[in-house]
Amino acid sequence: MSAEYTEDSIRSLDWKEHIRLRPGMYIGKLGDGSSQDDGIYVLIKEIIDNSIDEFVMGTGKEVEVTVSDKTVTIRDYGRGMPLGKVNECVSKINTGAKYDSKVFKKAVGLNGVGSKAVNALSEEFRAQSVREGKTKVVEYQRGAVINDAPIVDCDEKQGTKITFTPDPEIFGNYHYLIEYIEEMLWNYVFLNNGITIIFNGVKMQAKNGLLDLLEHNINGNGPVRYPIVHIKEGDFECAFSHSSRSYSEEYYSFVNGQHTTQGGTHQTAFREAIVKTIREFYNKDFDTSDIRTSIIAAISIKVQEPIFESQTKTKLGSQTIEPDGQSIRNYVNEIVKRNLDNYLHIHTETAEILLRKIIQSEKERKEMAGIKKLARESVKKASLHNKKLRDCRVHLNTNHEKKLETTLFITEGDSASGSITKSRDVQTQAVFSLKGKPLNCYGLSKKIVYQNEEFNLLQAALNIDEDIENLRYNNIVIATDADVDGMHIRLLLLTFFLQFYPDLVKSGHVYILQTPLFRVRNKKSTKYCYNDDEKVKAINALKPNPEITRFKGLGEISPSEFKHFIGSSIRLDPVILRRESLVNETLSFYMGKNTPDRQQFIINNLRIEADIDVEVDQKVA
Repeated sequence: MSAEYTEDSIRSLDWKEHIRLRPGMYIGKLGDGSSQDDGIYVLIKEIIDNSIDEFVMGTGKEVEVTVSDKTVTIRDYGRGMPLGKVNECVSKINTGAKYDSKVFKKAVGLNGVGSKAVNALSEEFRAQSVREGKTKVVEYQRGAVINDAPIVDCDEKQGTKITFTPDPEIFGNYHYLIEYIEEMLWNYVFLNNGITIIFNGVKMQAKNGLLDLLEHNINGNGPVRYPIVHIKEGDFECAFSHSSRSYSEEYYSFVNGQHTTQGGTHQTAFREAIVKTIREFYNKDFDTSDIRTSIIAAISIKVQEPIFESQTKTKLGSQTIEPDGQSIRNYVNEIVKRNLDNYLHIHTETAEILLRKIIQSEKERKEMAGIKKLARESVKKASLHNKKLRDCRVHLNTNHEKKLETTLFITEGDSASGSITKSRDVQTQAVFSLKGKPLNCYGLSKKIVYQNEEFNLLQAALNIDEDIENLRYNNIVIATDADVDGMHIRLLLLTFFLQFYPDLVKSGHVYILQTPLFRVRNKKSTKYCYNDDEKVKAINALKPNPEITRFKGLGEISPSEFKHFIGSSIRLDPVILRRESLVNETLSFYMGKNTPDRQQFIINNLRIEADIDVEVDQKVA
């Protein structure tokens, strides 16, 4: 029997109810802070975007950002919101000055939604504007006004101050990772020459735009083949080189300072322009992949009234540069062709290095063709008779929200993979089962990806053979036992990703699954503990004499219990490449040949498990 559809079925939601009911429409996925694209970081971005727009319009060269526990404060020194319209600016949808292109040209936020979404999705939200010696403050709880203070005199500097705490009713038990916020803020600094951002008291500044951004991101991750080429003309800027160790393409693309992680028309135009210009310069019809393989580039364009594919602004959809109506494709192509052609004529040594790189890529591609063909046939045969991959029903060709939820668990052994398979969400969660420890691939060529059965099947499951943009699962979760063997498997898998697909890690797709080490229970209650401190608290809470179980492996956790650990309360540790990380040196130290330095490191950091247990028992006592 179908539900009755009458006038009573029709509801009209106010602005905050709609945002809270459908947060994904405004900020993408929610998440708990483990991923860079989780909603709590989008909230910060939405407020900072407004401060950056003030800077772009010529006011407010400094922005202060403070994150303390779960509360965020952002203070700029721009023009400040009009005092009589503070409430409207942060609580009325489709209200703002950015519809007036004379007031905000080439701004990021154009829809009058960002600050309202932050307000509605915050447990507490406070907006303060200072203009011409006067200030206005309005305070909210979950979007509802609780204090609309009158305009009063003040001696603070002109600008806007927003303070908010994301609502746990929406985001659950979330946490901020400082590394993600730092990366976001550095991008703002690189894209806006002259601005200073002070994050938790530390100044961030840059002078050379995308050149600084690219140097910052490739520092320590292996040398580039030739000096970075930096082009800046009109509303377009790019910087690029080719990595000597990468096998893929890596892009940092931006529109009006917004990090378009999914690219868009400007990135497509740049990729086409690079190929076309190089072919014409050398007068040779090189294969596209031979030119672009191992390229690392940063791209920025400024567009008046840009069209994005969603409110979260991760992909540019605009086709033209306003107001003259020139296509973005032609605009980027002309700038790249003119500047890069001149550069290669002047810098003949770079031109020679680039040519050798293309020829080398062509040779490797042809050598790999036969190997890839055999590898694909092996994948087809394997898929018929083994169950290394227990797939999910939803893949990346569906709606954006489902894309973000899709997860592949990589585990080892039949018992562990069996437990996860039986307890997973079959719609969005898949399981890939390893057979023993994978090969240590440090220092090996990419041939090993196709010649080694485990790696070949894994990259085929992920669908990253040709391009990581085809990645089949948004989240790649390494799920291994919390013992020495499990840790070793983690390292071997991370070595594989960092050696051949580092951009998967850099883009925040790779995680470590945290599973409980202990179960503490009595007849009335059961507590799962992820570390020794949680174990001590659980024992004290469940006195007298609770039963304590130490999980030695994932296979010991029953499917009914596993549901608690890979569902809504899943604990994931993102694999983060900190900017000071020296990837190649780190891999060489831990995964290369044994050296006296590594032996001494192990000796100095060795802790015996028996000693740890004694410490825990003493705490309980």
